[in-house]
Amino acid sequence: MTRIITICLLLLSGLAAAQRYQFTHDDTLRGSITPERVWWDLTFYHLKVRVQPADSTLKGSTEIRYRVLKASQIMQVDLQRPLQVERVEQDGQSLKFRRDGNAFFVTLTKAQQPGKNESVTVFYAGKPRVAKRPPWDGGLVWSHDKEGNWFIATACQGLGASAWWPCKDHMYDEPDSMAISVTVPEDLTDVSNGRLIKTKTNPDHTRTFDWYVKNPINNYGVNLNIARYVHWDETYTGEKGALSLNYYALPEHADSAKAQFRQVPKMLKAFEYWFGPYPFYEDGYKLVETPYLGMEHQSSVTYGNRFRNGYLGRDLSRTGWGLLWDFIIVHESGHEWFANNITYKDVADMWIHESFTNYSECLFTEYYYGKDAGATYVIGCRANIRNDRPIIGTYNVNHEGSSDMYYKGGNMLHTIRQLVGNDDKWRQILRGMNKTFYHQTVTTNQIEQYMSEQAGINLKPVFDQYLRDIRIPVLEYRSVGSGIQYRWANCVAGFAMPVRICFGETGPFQLLQPTAQWKTMPAKGATIITVDANYYVLCKQIKE
Repeated sequence: MTRIITICLLLLSGLAAAQRYQFTHDDTLRGSITPERVWWDLTFYHLKVRVQPADSTLKGSTEIRYRVLKASQIMQVDLQRPLQVERVEQDGQSLKFRRDGNAFFVTLTKAQQPGKNESVTVFYAGKPRVAKRPPWDGGLVWSHDKEGNWFIATACQGLGASAWWPCKDHMYDEPDSMAISVTVPEDLTDVSNGRLIKTKTNPDHTRTFDWYVKNPINNYGVNLNIARYVHWDETYTGEKGALSLNYYALPEHADSAKAQFRQVPKMLKAFEYWFGPYPFYEDGYKLVETPYLGMEHQSSVTYGNRFRNGYLGRDLSRTGWGLLWDFIIVHESGHEWFANNITYKDVADMWIHESFTNYSECLFTEYYYGKDAGATYVIGCRANIRNDRPIIGTYNVNHEGSSDMYYKGGNMLHTIRQLVGNDDKWRQILRGMNKTFYHQTVTTNQIEQYMSEQAGINLKPVFDQYLRDIRIPVLEYRSVGSGIQYRWANCVAGFAMPVRICFGETGPFQLLQPTAQWKTMPAKGATIITVDANYYVLCKQIKE
């Protein structure tokens, strides 16, 4: 069923002023590809960390393996206050380093020869930042289950992985693989990324869990989840064969979790249809209960949605469709394709993660309940759009754009789908994107160019309008004699997006090709234009 909407609104006078930010030296060190980062290519991490709940401290090391791209002797490694680097070694010899805010600059004594593979090990300790409002304001979460047992987790998107372990904390460079060794009190279990290789019981009443990630992984995707977990598993037969699914929940929630987590295979079926194979078959898929709402940690998706459908029991679209599935299972797992498989190079381009994953909610709904249900869902989410500032943030200072990257970004993609005009082609664009940029970090320009090329449409003015501007384009029209004139207003230069309209409130629909200049068409006896609701635009009749 084609959905329509008639909107005749007066435009708000003026544009909201862009919010001003005062960026700091720390922001530049964190957000830019500094000379001390650019000369080496990260290949592997081995993170070893001892978690000591009794005093909320961490102690451990990160072995950083890298390939030398060009000769240099100063390396930047990131670790946030109040944690401290205790020493840095290369080939068993201690190295000098200096601290500059949250960055450590290590002086290497060994000549760094281009093409060579080298490693350094950074030893650290201290009390990490405690999360204030995870996952949005993150760090370490020190909580307890109802029996008083420790329930601990990490959440650090935006804040950065260097809030709890030493790393090259910029998204442009990922290790090809990673080992994670976590030591915890012997009555607790750690769940991290990848596959569990072994568990060792130590003489000091602790246990060490050794995990291995075979695929590239972004820094904030690395996680710790520590509790007295109940564990169960199953196997999903997907596009690449057998995929292991492992689930972890607190004993008090095991029955609820076992019922709610049955949605995981349904999610995988829908997303493999739309996006292609799950990107991390080698590492499996895990869903892990945490003491916060949830996050897209790679192959170790975290969950705290209280085993309810919707978003904590609410439908963000206000249409009813969002109550038929668990928001955290669908949304955070959708990030396995858009965030973990395809990853932004700079957080200013975070829309690549959130806009596509927001739209994945629509596509999940469409897969199980029909195309009209999916469209109703994404259109309903427009009530959450603020149009407060551009979706793209400021580059090189670790600054993300507006939260409109979720709902407005999803509606931008839904609008582009209308321009493509062929659902099979649209699906192939999404699947092809995950194949073309498989396990890569990307820029907005790469995604824009790919979509324009695959669609056969110059989409740059559309991306400029929705990503870089806060205005909603308005289709203005007015009666002139026996005809109607129409044009785009409230838009960026060069905006000439086709749009489907009809006369009156019902079809048939026809495709208009408006520009910023007035065009004329026959009135056909009607004075009201209705715009297809699948386009995120407004419509205004000019009366003179």
